[in-house]
Amino acid sequence: MTVRPLRIGNASGFYGDRFDAMREMLTGGPLDVLTGDYLAELTLLILGRDRLKDPSRGYAKTFLRQLEECLGLAQERGVRIVANAGGLNPAGLAGAVRELADRLGLGGLRIAHVEGDDLGARFPGALTANAYLGGAGIAACLDAGADIVVTGRVTDAALVTGPAAAHFGWAPDAYDRLAGAVVAGHVLECGSQATGGNYAFFAEHGRGPDALRHPGYPLAEIHEDGSSVITKHDGTGGFVDVGTVTAQLLYETQGARYAGPDVTARLDTVVLTQEGPDRVRIDGVRGEAPPPTLKVGLNRLGGFRNEVVFVLTGLDIEAKAALARAQIEDALDRAKSRPADVRWELARTDRADAPTEESASALLRLVVRDTDADTVGRTLSGAAIELALASYPGFHVTAPPGKGSPYGVFEAAYVERGTVEHVAVLPDGERRAVAHGADTRVLEDPHPAPLPPPLPPGPTRRAPLGLIAGARSGDKGGDANVGVWVRSDDAWRWLAHELTVERLRELLPEAAHLRVARHDLPNLRALNFVVEGLLGEGVAAQARFDPQAKGLGEWLRARHLDIPEVLL
Repeated sequence: MTVRPLRIGNASGFYGDRFDAMREMLTGGPLDVLTGDYLAELTLLILGRDRLKDPSRGYAKTFLRQLEECLGLAQERGVRIVANAGGLNPAGLAGAVRELADRLGLGGLRIAHVEGDDLGARFPGALTANAYLGGAGIAACLDAGADIVVTGRVTDAALVTGPAAAHFGWAPDAYDRLAGAVVAGHVLECGSQATGGNYAFFAEHGRGPDALRHPGYPLAEIHEDGSSVITKHDGTGGFVDVGTVTAQLLYETQGARYAGPDVTARLDTVVLTQEGPDRVRIDGVRGEAPPPTLKVGLNRLGGFRNEVVFVLTGLDIEAKAALARAQIEDALDRAKSRPADVRWELARTDRADAPTEESASALLRLVVRDTDADTVGRTLSGAAIELALASYPGFHVTAPPGKGSPYGVFEAAYVERGTVEHVAVLPDGERRAVAHGADTRVLEDPHPAPLPPPLPPGPTRRAPLGLIAGARSGDKGGDANVGVWVRSDDAWRWLAHELTVERLRELLPEAAHLRVARHDLPNLRALNFVVEGLLGEGVAAQARFDPQAKGLGEWLRARHLDIPEVLL
């Protein structure tokens, strides 16, 4: 007997995503399950600081406000909701949802939660320490009849693998099916990034600002064999095509083996097919046993930071920057205590003979960090303010420096999976231990796929890479990933040979002295690069202009290479 496909939508890609998305997804068309991804490395730091102020918090409050509008609608339409909004306190959020349901007269709703990810006791120096759990706990809650399931730190894809495993009755070793659901979950997890948001070729084929003014959110029709179709509700904005799905598949991934607690999905087996307008089929995904360890995300307070941005206008920009820098450095050297970390960056945003003052100005950014709040607060503020009448002509800053603000540091650790309790707390209050699968496989890079034959020699033209290649980039702790893909076999023949690690370092000089790994994904005509250490101690440390590497791929696309004219 064939089980009908499961229709899963997503209404949140991060804590702070579009508030109305939950209602839009519930009213836009048929759904079986609606998910919400609220957690990221930075989010857990924010929730950790919330919990310090009030131990009863630590969850995403936005989710509760959305439910206040939508809980009755979900019940009426028979849509189950699965979200990781529980953050550091899934039990607290589950209790708050019960109180909300009672207040709204929806007492028949069955609410469950998943816990066990909090490993703070093992890492006493950390503000937060959370293992990435899989979807089995979610599946157990749904099997017990839950209408709402909230979790702490599970993998983003677990929000899809859990409901799929419950719906189809997949065994823990149904690796190909689970891997298919992982891939679908990875496409859905960032919301409208799968429906044209942040897409490299957004302006093509008449898909300009009008098409993306209010993009819809994605959904997946998942089949019993693990294949799926990525689509969106009819009549919503944005678009779904092979390119948007490819871009999201490359986002914040690393090698061809995409490891998780349920399964290791082989991204090099993914086959994408445009099935129709706004419908992309995902087939062929193969899975392997998961690694013997679970990843643990650690956040700790690293100290305090402050910054000031000097505006340099008109002529002699370099000389003005040198004067300001020398004056501040002298003041810091004379101070009672000099900040431990001092970083300068000059952004030449100015233009010659500019028609406006802003376009005639460059920005000199100074960031300081230290374990002492006064050292980055009063010390920097005094040094900068005292220059107001004694520095370069036209001296001013974008905002006066204030007190130092705390910053966080993220790092990953790994623990044996069998040492982590994975607990499903069912709607009736029963606490059910969720077993980890018996089979594991140590993660290793697969043998590189053979490269296609290079293009024959021919005339070239100096042009931006982005004329033929798309890119999407993001962060994994202190590392950055950049996925690059092309849309024709000939372009792939050129890209696979041209964009080597050495060439990437030439095009992105900030990576020149860092370790860079390249992973080939021929089925997607894509390369995925991991640049280790580019982001320092992670987004919470705010050590870089673009701390999450969101624009790194677009910088790469703007760099010029000698591109075969046949591709242009």
